[in-house]
Amino acid sequence: MTSKTVEPSAEAFYEIITGVRRHLHRYPELSNEEYETTKYITALLEQAGVTTLDYGLKTGVVAEIGGLQEGPVIALRADIDALPIQEETGLSYASQHPGKMHACGHDFHTAALIGAAYQLKQREKELKGTVRLLFQPAEEKAKGAQQLIASGVLKDVRAVIGMHNKPDLPVGTIGITSGPLMAAADGFVVEIKGAGSHAAVPEAGVDPIVTASHVVTALQSIVSRNVSALHSAVISVTQLHSGNSWNIIPESAVLEGTIRTFNEQVRGEVLERFSQVATGVAAALGAEAAVRWIEGPPPVVNDAALARLGEQTAEELGYTSVKPVPSPAGEDFAFYQRVVPGLFVFMGTAGSREWHHPSFNLDERALPVGAAFFSNLAVRYLEQFSSEGGAVT
Repeated sequence: MTSKTVEPSAEAFYEIITGVRRHLHRYPELSNEEYETTKYITALLEQAGVTTLDYGLKTGVVAEIGGLQEGPVIALRADIDALPIQEETGLSYASQHPGKMHACGHDFHTAALIGAAYQLKQREKELKGTVRLLFQPAEEKAKGAQQLIASGVLKDVRAVIGMHNKPDLPVGTIGITSGPLMAAADGFVVEIKGAGSHAAVPEAGVDPIVTASHVVTALQSIVSRNVSALHSAVISVTQLHSGNSWNIIPESAVLEGTIRTFNEQVRGEVLERFSQVATGVAAALGAEAAVRWIEGPPPVVNDAALARLGEQTAEELGYTSVKPVPSPAGEDFAFYQRVVPGLFVFMGTAGSREWHHPSFNLDERALPVGAAFFSNLAVRYLEQFSSEGGAVT
């Protein structure tokens, strides 16, 4: 454990936060089940002299550093939950919990933010305001951010910063951009009701499988004919369930899948058109269709001023800042950005596998990069906010 008064060497600091990451990786917990993870994070922070705050959360940790000088509050966020995946990495610190794994790198995010907390605690007297640390549960369920917001963690917060590891970027490279970075991720369930009959006499019924097939085909025209070439969207039907016998036309069919968009207006238009197409095609074939939405997070859209500050911070630290390719994956960090300006970046981790793969791993040399970026960006924000009279431009 790091000392409250003596700053560890770079080598010792790396060993500390690497140990944190490996402990978290060894003992993963699923969304809203992060009880031991919460205890572990709390213990680390309190032993380092960092103040933890009670927001009535069942899992997750909120802490603060600073407040010794008057100034704004900036929030730094990391997610702490794992995935229901059986690990296949063969690592010496592989998951000890069968069927659970940090296959999305949230252990990396948490360890990097712990590292940033240690660094900020060393600089607490110079902070021109307060840094609030959000160790958020249930990102994989897209519920955790809303839970924290409802608890009041964004009260007085002027900006929020977060990151996601990026396996295809090298260590020391940070993807920073203004505007859209990650997509809104909505799910759908379409229930098609036809009329069953013997398969030999299809004219006696209304075939929901044929109807579902036409619906799937027609949905593809939304992206190609209803979304501008200047925008983008993805509609993927990932499940089609119907029938249980080879010689019976069933009564119903169910389609499920996801829609990804990077713009709130496009999101609304695509969802509306989706409902029109599904119900209209079904009606034209004599069936009925009911659409049920599983609302996911909105798109991650970065604040331009914070993006510029992030680029400046990366440059000052000697890291490489690049304009990342936006990801169609979803991220509930976007809910914070609906309340306050936010910046979400991609942290290069030189991984061999993409997110959610059972062999996912990353280069731990990126841990001090993430810690330094988080802590220095927070310091720069507070300094610039104070020097410019309450605005980062």
